[in-house]
Amino acid sequence: MSLSIGIVGLPNVGKSTLFNALTKKSVPCENYPFCTIDPSVGVVAVPDERLSKLSEFSKSAKTIPAAVEFVDIAGLVKGASAGEGLGNKFLTNIRETDAIAEVVRIFEDGNVIHVSNKVEPLSDIETINLELILADMQSVSKRLQSLVSEMKKGSKVAVIENSALLKIKDVLEMGKLAQIADLDEFELVEARKLCLLTMKPILYVLNKKSGGKNLDELNDERYLNLLNFFKETESKYVIVDAGIENELKDMEGNDKIEMREGLGVKDDGINDLIKAGYDLLGLLTYFTTGEDETRAWTIKNGWTAPEAGTAIHMDFKEKFVRAEIVPWNKLLEAGSYGNAREKGLIRTEGKDYVVKDGDVIEFKI
Repeated sequence: MSLSIGIVGLPNVGKSTLFNALTKKSVPCENYPFCTIDPSVGVVAVPDERLSKLSEFSKSAKTIPAAVEFVDIAGLVKGASAGEGLGNKFLTNIRETDAIAEVVRIFEDGNVIHVSNKVEPLSDIETINLELILADMQSVSKRLQSLVSEMKKGSKVAVIENSALLKIKDVLEMGKLAQIADLDEFELVEARKLCLLTMKPILYVLNKKSGGKNLDELNDERYLNLLNFFKETESKYVIVDAGIENELKDMEGNDKIEMREGLGVKDDGINDLIKAGYDLLGLLTYFTTGEDETRAWTIKNGWTAPEAGTAIHMDFKEKFVRAEIVPWNKLLEAGSYGNAREKGLIRTEGKDYVVKDGDVIEFKI
């Protein structure tokens, strides 16, 4: 399953530095707008200690993690929705992703120019979201005009879509994201076909700087206002020191731990970001394990066993007979598949079984 998260933000907030830390892939990081003209794409492994434990359990020859795709998108400027800067390209690139990670700078540094000459994280978010809203208003208005003739022809689907888009238009005109529009299940299906930017899930990435003037550490009013915004909008966010994570990206094991401690950075912000992005997309992981390979498979939350099988091969859905399932921790506790079977820990499930995060599955087709 290929699902992607677009990394967006104003120029010079640390987007490309963050991308480097995420993917170890070099992208331009010059200190001026529009340095990342073409989007760079990186496939990032999802940190999951369950995978390594299962691989050790099975003495697997290969271990393959779940992955999520991050796309580094050109810096946005005010007026992007009207084509300013790389506006049209920027909006097109976001439209092709499944979710948005908005990078917001929460540190002050006179050596790193801010595009508006001041660090106001909430204002940055408002600028970005307004451009997305304005772009969506154009898309909605254009589609509403074309729906008139379809409704005159008696299309029931067009009537449903028209109802959905009118509700969304009202929300957008209030300066709100389309994702909060009160749509029923049928309207939601039709609205999603338009691939509106503000219907995509958003994760806010707060970028700080080691040794710098960080708003979160100073309990600055600007940071408190930001937290209030997240609370009021029920938004998800993570805090990352992109510069430090970029410095640490090529280090492994104890060396990385010691360097992190020496820099006074306790948490692995990159791992937090990847996991949060994975959750944002509504994904979960199941495993297959054996001597040849232990692998983490990515599926949507709520998928049944036959649907989950399509992550391995599309034929699994049609040819599905049953699945043998055991929770990963129960399998490890049992010590072997044989013990797990004797203890009745391995269940046989049919087509209606909804896969749970951490299930170890053997499909029977």
